[in-house]
Amino acid sequence: MKSVWLLLALGVTLAGMHDAHANPPQPAASSAGSQPADDPYLWLEDIHSARSMGWVKAQNARTTRQFIDNAEFVQTRDRILAVLDSDARIPGVNRMGDWLYNFWRDKAHPRGIWRRTTLAEYRKADPKWQLLLDVDALNKAEYKRWVFKGVQCLRPLYQRCLISLSPDGGDAVAVREFDIPSRSFVKGGFELPVAKTEAGWIDENTLYVGTDFGPGSLTESSYPRIVKEWQRGTPLATAVTVYAGKPTDLAVSAFHDPTPGFARDFVTVAKDFFHSELYQRTGGKLVRVEVPTDASADAHRQWLLVQTRSAWTVGGTTYPSGALLATKFDDFMAGQRHFSVLFEPDAHTSLASYSWTRHHLILDLMDDVKSRLEVLTPPPAAADTGPWQRQALPGAPPMSTISVVDTDPDRSDEYWLDVTGFLTPSALQRGVLGSVPAETIKQEPAFFDAARFRVSQHFVHSKDGTRVPYFEIAPKDLRLDGTNRTLLYGYGGFEVSLQPYYSGSVGRAWLDRGGVYVVANIRGGGEYGPAWHQAALKANRPRAYEDFAAVAEDLIRRGVTSAQHLGAEGGSNGGLLMGNMLTTYPQLFGAIACEVPLLDMKRYTHLSAGASWMAEYGNPDDPKQWAFIKTFSPYQNVKPGAHYPPVLFYTTTSDDRVGSVQARKMAAKMEGMGYRNVWLYENLEGGHGAGADNKQAALMHALAYDFLWDQLK
Repeated sequence: MKSVWLLLALGVTLAGMHDAHANPPQPAASSAGSQPADDPYLWLEDIHSARSMGWVKAQNARTTRQFIDNAEFVQTRDRILAVLDSDARIPGVNRMGDWLYNFWRDKAHPRGIWRRTTLAEYRKADPKWQLLLDVDALNKAEYKRWVFKGVQCLRPLYQRCLISLSPDGGDAVAVREFDIPSRSFVKGGFELPVAKTEAGWIDENTLYVGTDFGPGSLTESSYPRIVKEWQRGTPLATAVTVYAGKPTDLAVSAFHDPTPGFARDFVTVAKDFFHSELYQRTGGKLVRVEVPTDASADAHRQWLLVQTRSAWTVGGTTYPSGALLATKFDDFMAGQRHFSVLFEPDAHTSLASYSWTRHHLILDLMDDVKSRLEVLTPPPAAADTGPWQRQALPGAPPMSTISVVDTDPDRSDEYWLDVTGFLTPSALQRGVLGSVPAETIKQEPAFFDAARFRVSQHFVHSKDGTRVPYFEIAPKDLRLDGTNRTLLYGYGGFEVSLQPYYSGSVGRAWLDRGGVYVVANIRGGGEYGPAWHQAALKANRPRAYEDFAAVAEDLIRRGVTSAQHLGAEGGSNGGLLMGNMLTTYPQLFGAIACEVPLLDMKRYTHLSAGASWMAEYGNPDDPKQWAFIKTFSPYQNVKPGAHYPPVLFYTTTSDDRVGSVQARKMAAKMEGMGYRNVWLYENLEGGHGAGADNKQAALMHALAYDFLWDQLK
C-alpha cells in the first residue's frame, strides 16, 4: 500500500532507458540560513523571471548551434522518433472489467489518445479501438497544452473515472470526472484545479481528496498534508477532514478498497520516503496497522502481506530484512502475530515485486539482477493456517526481465507479462493460472540488428570489497584495445533496480554506431533488496559513487574502453551520480550527460519537492549532517582550474519535482569559473522527464547521445 506520493516523490528519470500551470511552480520559501551569501547564482532559482528565462534562452541557443543544428543530429533524432512513434510498438493495456484500456502517442496524436478494446479484438494484428479521449483535440478546443497523467476508474463497473491532466507535464495536475459510456467529461461533476493532488473513489458520489486546500495545507515537501472526504454536489470547502498530518510529513493520502466482502478504508501517512504509518478507517475512527514504519503493508481480501526493510522481531520470531510475510488481516488487527514466510532473501536473490490474481500470488524475483517468477497459492479460506503452495512460472530467457504488468484480481486468475532483454524486443504474454498457459499476444519488432551484439554480465569489487554487477552490451567482434566508445549508465538510489530492458533508442543511437552500452547495478538501488539500498544512504552515499567508479575502472582495465572514450549518463538521482563523477572522478570519463539532476545538496530541501528526500540524503540544515552531505554535493565541490570532462546538463522548466534550477546553477557556476565545455539545454515542457510528447523526448535523447558520441572521439 505504498502511497502514490512515495512514487511521485521518487523522481526516477531513466532517460537512457525508455522510449519513457495555471499557477506555475515557484521556488519554495527558504530559511534565512539556507541562502549562502557567497552563492552568486541564487537569482536562477526564480524559475520564470525574465532574467532567468533570458539566460536559459541564450544557453539553449548556444547548445542548439553546437549540437542540434546539423544533419547528424537530425538523423539521430529522427531515428529515435521513428521508434517512439512506430505503429508496430506494443500498445500496453490494463484490464478494467470486460475491456482493455490503452493510452497511445504517435505522430498523428502527439499528446495522445485514451482508448479501449476487447480481448478478442486485441488479439488481432490491427485491433479496432473505441476512442475515449483525444488529448490533442481537447487542447485545440480549450486552447491548452494538457499532458495526460493517468486515470482512476470506479470499481467494479468502471464507468466513472477521474482523469489527471498536467498543464506542462509536471506533477501538478487538474482532475476531472469522466463518463465512459458517453465518452465525455461530466458537466457539474467532480473537478479539481491544478495542484499536486491525489483523489480516489469511495463510491459514485464520494471521493477522498488530498490537494492544496489553501495556506498551510501542504507539507514542506509540497504534497498534501490533509486528506478529506468530499461529497458530490457540495463545495470542496465543506469537505470533511479525515486526517491532518504534520508539515514535516512527506504526504497524507486515503483510499477505499471496494472488494465485495472485504471492503475497507485506509489512511497512509508517509513520514518520509521510507517510513509510513497505515491506519484502517472504521466508523470514523482510525486504527493503526501495527507493522514497522519502514515496512510496507498490503491488505488483499482476507490477507495482510508485510514486506520488511529491516529485521523485525514479533511474536517470538525474527524476520529478516527483505522478507515477505503473510497472515490473516482480521487476526492481525485482533492481536495475532503469527506469519507465514512467503519469501526470504539470500546473497543473490531479492524480491522485485508481487502481484495478486483472484486466487494466487505471483512473486517477481531477481537472481543476480535477472528475473524468475514463482506462483504461490494460499491455504484454503476455511483453514486457519497452513503452508502456501509454491511453483515456478516458466518463461524467463537468460539475461532477461520478466515482469507482471497486469492482473484481474477481482474476477479471475488472468495475468499479463512483459518479457524483455537488452537484445530481445518486448513480448506481451497472457495466461490464466491453472487453466491457460502464457501465450504471446503481441511482439514488439526489432528496431536494430541484435545479431551483431552480445550481452554479458560482469562483477567487480568496489573500494570496500563489495561485489558489484554490471551488464555489458557490445559488438560480438569487440576488440579489447581501449578504443571503443562506451556509454556507462547508472542510477543508484531509492531501491530502484536496473534490470535488462530493450531500447530501440539505445540500439539505434548508440549500438548501431558501434558503441558499447553498459548498465551498472550500484548500491543505492534495490538489486539485492533493502540492504543494497541502505548501504548507500546518507553518510554512506559515496559507496554508490565508488561502485560506479569501480565499474568504469574495470571497463578500462579489461580494455573495453579508455577514459578518453568512456562516457557516463544518468538522470534525477542519477544526475547527482553524474555530478559526483564529474567532480570526484573526472579522470575516468571523456564526457558526461547529466539529466534533470540534483546537484546543489546544500539547497535541495528548499527547492521544489526536495524536502521529501531527506531520508535518502540527509538534512543539510543540520550542521552534523551537512558535514557528510557536502562531501557529495557537486555544486559545492566543483573547483576552478580542474580538468573536468565536457558535460551536458539538460532539464525542463516545468520540472516541479527536482526543479530546473539545479542544472542551471551548476552550468552557470562552471561557466563562471571559466569552463567552456559546459552545455545546458532546458526544455519548457515535460516535467521531470524528457518531454511532453515523443518529438520532445526524441530531441532530448538525441542531444545526449550525439553529445557523448562527438566528445568520445
